[in-house]
Amino acid sequence: MKRAGILNRHLAGAVAALGHTDQVLICDAGMPIPEGPRVVDLAFRAGVPSFAEVLDGLLAELVVEGATAAEELRSANPAAAALLEGRFPDLELVPHERLKQLSAGARLIVRTGEARPYANVLLRCGVFF
Repeated sequence: MKRAGILNRHLAGAVAALGHTDQVLICDAGMPIPEGPRVVDLAFRAGVPSFAEVLDGLLAELVVEGATAAEELRSANPAAAALLEGRFPDLELVPHERLKQLSAGARLIVRTGEARPYANVLLRCGVFF
């Protein structure tokens, strides 16, 4: 049994299979999930687990070279905007409709229980060397 890190076997396996430039969408409970990408649904109830908890758990295990979020985030969810801008100084902002289109190209989607709007980020995996 794993001692630490991501304990959910479905998520741990999906993370281990990611490679350079693969994309991972971490999303709130309301984000439409496109057909195609592998989905690990962690949502248990409203707010559980939170977007921040899942984001930080994944960032502890992934090398990320870029991140994209919806520009609507700043006005609709300032707390999530501050969280993302603090973690990603070069955060790219696009219209929410564009983020939904881009999410179809994700290799993995991780759905949280987050119940605040626009708490979604598309991560681009980097390499550790």
